[in-house]
Amino acid sequence: MLLLSKNHKYHSNILKNVGMKKISWYNKRNMHKKRNYNSLERIIKGFANHHRLQILDLLKFQPELSVVEISEILNVNLKTISEHVQKLAIAGLVIKRHSGKSVRHKLTPRSKIVLTFLRTLECQT
Repeated sequence: MLLLSKNHKYHSNILKNVGMKKISWYNKRNMHKKRNYNSLERIIKGFANHHRLQILDLLKFQPELSVVEISEILNVNLKTISEHVQKLAIAGLVIKRHSGKSVRHKLTPRSKIVLTFLRTLECQT
């Protein structure tokens, strides 16, 4: 059982709310099972940057934006935003939709869970 503090039941509920299972780290019976840490790492690295968090937050309230629009709203270089949106897409946090000459971006269900999790963390600090 993951024990983060004396309020471990509370932390377990947070993990459950964001779709993660409780992890039994020291249970020897489960040590032989393969854990897919690589996919978790890809998701976490996908949002582990302040620009990417800003993009996710922006797309939550204004879906279907192009990279140019995101760049203008956040006042960040177009190339920088383009690279960050690409990393979000690789992590499965943003969906790209081609519309004529532009590409529109919106959040995936996974990114909505990530944003909920981050808001929960934000309330704890």
